Amino acid sequence: MSRRVKRPLSKSGDRGDRPKGARPFRNRHEGDRPPMHRAGAKPPLFAQPRREKSAPPVAAEPAKAAAELPLPTKVQTVTVTADENNMRVDRFLEARFPGLSFSHIQRIVRKGELRVNGKRADSKDRLEEGQSVRIPPLKLDAPKVVGQLSEAATKTLAALKEMTLFEDADVLVLNKPAGLAVQGGSGTTRHVDQMLEVMRDAKGQKPRLVHRIDKETSGCLLVAKTRFAATQLTGAFRSRSARKIYWALVAGVPKPKQGRISTYLAKEEGEDDTIMRIAAHGDEGASHAVTYYAVVETAAQKLGWVSLKPVTGRTHQLRAHMAHIGHAIVGDPKYFNRENWELPGGLQNRLHLLARRIVIPHPRGGVIDVTAPLPPHMQQSWNLLGLDTSRFDPIENAPEE
Repeated sequence: MSRRVKRPLSKSGDRGDRPKGARPFRNRHEGDRPPMHRAGAKPPLFAQPRREKSAPPVAAEPAKAAAELPLPTKVQTVTVTADENNMRVDRFLEARFPGLSFSHIQRIVRKGELRVNGKRADSKDRLEEGQSVRIPPLKLDAPKVVGQLSEAATKTLAALKEMTLFEDADVLVLNKPAGLAVQGGSGTTRHVDQMLEVMRDAKGQKPRLVHRIDKETSGCLLVAKTRFAATQLTGAFRSRSARKIYWALVAGVPKPKQGRISTYLAKEEGEDDTIMRIAAHGDEGASHAVTYYAVVETAAQKLGWVSLKPVTGRTHQLRAHMAHIGHAIVGDPKYFNRENWELPGGLQNRLHLLARRIVIPHPRGGVIDVTAPLPPHMQQSWNLLGLDTSRFDPIENAPEE
């Protein structure tokens, strides 16, 4: 279930935590009733699902100029900030210029038009604070002629609608299925970014990815439908005012049952694959990563259902962190390293990781609060293990940093 609550945002120090005494989050996808409210308080405004005919009113449109700021038309040089340290070149451009398409970013990098400290850069290179980045003139992709959708495009649009958890004029939240990549890569022909091509508007603007989740991870994926929304939502991620909660099934039961994992992570390139390794402060390419975890329920002390709240957003952060504390996520082909451990009968050997919930300020006021259901393979595991999805989720009270 999704909702957009028209309420004032908390102070920056609270990072969006609920007021003291508020009812804890429960899985409302499985039919729970909405939370109760104090006497005399106005109930929150719930956003209608996409298939409803009516939609709740939104705040007044901002000035046209704010929503349609043109991209730079001249060469410019910018300096990498502390918040952008260790950010990939392509993601740096996406964060600075949300109106750019993925294909355009790859094109200017491939042609050598973007320079870092005067040298050519690859889209996967990581930037360092203080570096100088030369950015060429930028432009949006040429608008496509709006006409009859092909049969393939119609099917793609239907698939996106089926995935939709929340949608309004600015924002789209998808329930990305496990196995579907978010962006293209080597050997990847179908991915969310490509699917969004069928949603271009009359001006040729295509919805833009605001963040990413791993191919085998299912759940909430946030998409901006306008350049204005892309700028605001990207800013919310950079300022860490977005809150993400994940559910996972792990080997064993972490002790203590609630804790904080703080390490440095660095990318390690292998012959066939890339993984994130635990690194030391000061190691080349190492970035600080912080995750809060809480055990929700256990199954015979052999498996634990954990709720995870990442403070930072490093590649494979949750997967690497759970493996680091000796409780790798079930079905993880990269990080599951438990010796002499057998998968219980009936459980599928697939990654048991769900982007369960996202809470983020709406670009035009209020808060977007969206929850994704368990994917089929995880639901099967929960059923077999007797885990109750309506259990209280203790991660709600984990600190925000």
